[in-house]
Amino acid sequence: MSADLTLGSVPAYYREVYEILCPHNEQVDKDLFIQLLLKSSLPRPTISQIWDMVESKQGYLTRVGLYKALALTALAQQGKTVSEKLLESFSGHELPRPNLGDLSDLRATSIKMRRQKSPNVLGYSYHELCKLDTIKVELVPEKKGLILKHVEYEVTSQVCKTTVLRRYNDFLAFQEMLMTRFPYRLIPRLPPKKMMGGNREFIEQRRKSLRRFLNLIARHPQMYDDKLVKFFFSYSGTDMQHKIKEVFRGIPDEFMTSNLASQAKDLVPMDTQTQLSNSKEHIRILYNSVCKLKDITERMVFRATNYACDMLQFGQELSHLSNDSTQISAWATGTNDTWAHLQKGFKHLSVEYAAISEKSSVEAADEDEHVLEKISFFQDMLISYRDLCERHEKGVLQDHQRAIAKMGQYKKKKMSATVSSSEAGAVEQLEQKILDQEGQIANMENRNYYSLHCLQMETQLIHANLDILYDILGDMTKIQAKAHRELGKVWGDIQPIIDNLQGPRPDSPARLSPVGSPTSNNHPGITA
Repeated sequence: MSADLTLGSVPAYYREVYEILCPHNEQVDKDLFIQLLLKSSLPRPTISQIWDMVESKQGYLTRVGLYKALALTALAQQGKTVSEKLLESFSGHELPRPNLGDLSDLRATSIKMRRQKSPNVLGYSYHELCKLDTIKVELVPEKKGLILKHVEYEVTSQVCKTTVLRRYNDFLAFQEMLMTRFPYRLIPRLPPKKMMGGNREFIEQRRKSLRRFLNLIARHPQMYDDKLVKFFFSYSGTDMQHKIKEVFRGIPDEFMTSNLASQAKDLVPMDTQTQLSNSKEHIRILYNSVCKLKDITERMVFRATNYACDMLQFGQELSHLSNDSTQISAWATGTNDTWAHLQKGFKHLSVEYAAISEKSSVEAADEDEHVLEKISFFQDMLISYRDLCERHEKGVLQDHQRAIAKMGQYKKKKMSATVSSSEAGAVEQLEQKILDQEGQIANMENRNYYSLHCLQMETQLIHANLDILYDILGDMTKIQAKAHRELGKVWGDIQPIIDNLQGPRPDSPARLSPVGSPTSNNHPGITA
């Protein structure tokens, strides 16, 4: 092909499409390519013609082949006959951009297809997980209820484009149904329910915790598009906690509906138990460090908040002194006019100290929202992983072991009945119980394998979310740099005011300024 396809002539849009289809720089799958071109609204014969021109004769596309296909698609949309010769006129120029509509659903399709071909690979990056949805949780200003007041939350889903009202008990019912539907996945904990209401700080912390809970669910690759989750984000009727149980009563768990359940044993590598043990230890260490990071960040927020309060109070006291109207005569001052100069300076300084307080408050709020909340989000995920491991060990694994033990009891009874030549009916009854128990064991064994497979995927989910630490470090650096820069500027503006507090003293010796350092007497006084 003679058309120039160097990076200089390839639009950024082409690279964006390629990164969606092939995030790991692999070849473009034919099925996914067809899904892409169907978004162009071109006739299928035209799509097939484009494929024949660009495919590698091995059933897939290379990066260059995809770029050619995108260019030919754009030209076909312009009503031109598909031909490689059309691309020759673009040599040295940017290739045309096709109209493929919104690419977000293509991204989801690409991930699903990669997941189907490699079921032991999660197939999601951190940024892809974040794009699944963003949930906002805000407090409804007023409390409702005639006798017992309760808090209501406004829950908004960015993807579903819905806003619904929810109470704490609605979250409890939702979590209960999630445990039933997804017993082998990371289900986050809910914050505690404080009886007889709660103070403002408790209510605010619970709001943040509920927001993290919903975002962990909404950004889980197996749960985000489930009917149960969509129902919670979209149902606008009354009595949500009972309605969700009514609608989803008897809902089968993920094992019963998954296409991978029947091949669960084949999905579990031979060294899974060893790898799981190593991963649990690694995540335990990670969790301990994250807890310490959270404690440190909480102290940083606390210090910035207290500093803001201290500076505000400091400025208020200076303002109070500047407004003192007590009559002071020469009887008290003699020839000393220090108080008059101080009052004028205090008036200016109180404004600057208020500015310091405001900037410190902004620093505390930014650290709380962008650093502390992200650390708490990741900590909640790690706690969910620990809970999942415990459910696996105490649930599926123990059920499987108990079923095997029960089978052994039935076989012993059958042997005893056979040896003692008891009635044939009793032996037949035991044989039937053994057959039933074998079926249960087979099902539990498959569930155990499926649970192990899910544990592998949830472990990979933890690692995919490790990128949040980049965000945490980056946000902390930006917030601290901005705060120190702005605070440094205000303190720099304060220095001349302090230098001028004393006013002109041409004949007096140098003396200490209010900040404790020698000052020159050549500065002009502050005028009213």
